[in-house]
Amino acid sequence: MIKPIRPLHAALLFLCAGFSANVLAHNPMCECKAIDAEQIKCTGGFSDGSGAPGVTLDVIGYDETILVPGKLGADSTLTFKKPGAEFYVLFDAGPGHVVEIDQADIEAPGT
Repeated sequence: MIKPIRPLHAALLFLCAGFSANVLAHNPMCECKAIDAEQIKCTGGFSDGSGAPGVTLDVIGYDETILVPGKLGADSTLTFKKPGAEFYVLFDAGPGHVVEIDQADIEAPGT
């Protein structure tokens, strides 16, 4: 005989399901720093501490042209030559996991 689920048990089951979804959630993170006047290094990953090797990281001009197409390396970084045109960096790990960094927000060397 199958026993019906009591309201309290149903509520606990629902709450536990909600907590487990939050535990598995991870937010994308990306940071870019100028190494010198010519080179920029970006590092990507997730808030749960995992890296992002192979994730797309493109450098895009303000006119939406891709200036530097790229993917993060095994160490979750990508170093590129600073474009002459205005740009932003797009870290794209899929729907809901996108980070944009404008050139004005890239840390200068030594900071």
